[in-house]
Amino acid sequence: MRFLPEKTQIDFLSRSRRNVAISISILLVVISIGSFATRGLNLGIDFTGGVLLQVRYPQDADLNDIRSRLDDAGFERYVVQAFGTPTDVLVRLPPQMGEDSNEIRNRLFGVLSGGDSSVELERVELVSAQVGEELTEQGGLALIFALMMIFIYVMFRFQWKFAMGAVAALAHDVIVTIGFFSLTGISFDLSVVAAVLAVIGYSLNDTVVCFDRIRENFTKLRGVGAEESMNISVNEMLARTIITGMTTLLVLVALLILGGESVGPFSIALIVGIVVGTYSSIYTASATALLLDVNAKDLLPPEIDPAMVDDLP
Repeated sequence: MRFLPEKTQIDFLSRSRRNVAISISILLVVISIGSFATRGLNLGIDFTGGVLLQVRYPQDADLNDIRSRLDDAGFERYVVQAFGTPTDVLVRLPPQMGEDSNEIRNRLFGVLSGGDSSVELERVELVSAQVGEELTEQGGLALIFALMMIFIYVMFRFQWKFAMGAVAALAHDVIVTIGFFSLTGISFDLSVVAAVLAVIGYSLNDTVVCFDRIRENFTKLRGVGAEESMNISVNEMLARTIITGMTTLLVLVALLILGGESVGPFSIALIVGIVVGTYSSIYTASATALLLDVNAKDLLPPEIDPAMVDDLP
């Protein structure tokens, strides 16, 4: 008879369910890596370089008409989106071969304004390809550095088997989130990198809280195996996990719907990351620790050799 708490008695970490969850995780990671290797990411101007213009019209902007004018002018791979109010439009354009950025800016604004002097140029950003490459490198290093620091923190806070579980869950979350952007072709810019780093923090917090309860139950529940003890811990934390995840998702969905296209990729990255992160905190992190044969003995302080005690002054 399984020793499970009264509130919820879901056997999350039985061997059969662990195998199914691990298989799903491996499949998602393989698909994500495959898509990234073959399709790549739809990098925004932050990484590719180019020109960004924010234009304000005297009346509500017709985005389809703006796109038609850009097509007629020979511009390609542009992004046109509403920005804040219906009269504000944001246009992103990748680097154009053989043209100076200032010339592109002037020609682009001429197309957007259509000769109407009442159209105002609110903001201009020029990003060179070299700066974009530097941002790409720095963004990747930030993700790697965050994972390394987290591994060290969890290893000192708990034990290296737990640290491996936490890092495996975080790497899983990052790869699947980036793979989602690769599969869907949604613009990947610096705001998405910030969202991915936020997902790492959210997922780590969920994992550490779960591991705290597991460590507590390892020492409190005598004669209970590691799998059973971890099942009890996950069930005890289930209500907290669901409430935290749902309230966060409500805010992000509202931001996605009401925040406009400018914050769309940021909101989507957080939504995907939180859903995947909640799943990985239960399955990937705990299942990895179980695969490494974590048990209560790993959390006990090392025994002191009596001979060493006798030698003390």
